Amino acid sequence: MSLTTEQRGNITLVTGVIGADTHIVGNRILSMALEKEGFKVVALGALTPAEDFVKAAIETAADAILVSSLYGQGELDCRGFRDMCIEAGLEDITLYVGGNLVVGKQAWEDVEQRYIAMGFDRAFPPGTRTPDVVKALDDDLKDKANGAAA
Repeated sequence: MSLTTEQRGNITLVTGVIGADTHIVGNRILSMALEKEGFKVVALGALTPAEDFVKAAIETAADAILVSSLYGQGELDCRGFRDMCIEAGLEDITLYVGGNLVVGKQAWEDVEQRYIAMGFDRAFPPGTRTPDVVKALDDDLKDKANGAAA
């Protein structure tokens, strides 16, 4: 079930490009599309250390963190990300990761499972369309959008 724009207005998302990655265009398009769909978006931009995602999530009482990586080193940059969130008191935050997450050609199912094992709730392959991300957010955050504790 899709959330209404009003319900999405109760949800804060932190977006950004992790690590030494400068590929900002796709992340900016995603952030703008999410804002257009009614979500509150805190866009950190490119070259963002993992710690800055966590700090921004704490400061804004975010419901989810959406991490992008296009330079293929996301697996290194995202190691320990869930643990960092737990240590900061964000054990229930929803974590998404997407982009070109590994170097070389690898089966997406294998890549996805590695990120899920790292504690991400969802991992999205290169070329994921914005409506797919919105649907996932609607599904995963419906309780928070209605003001209930997830």
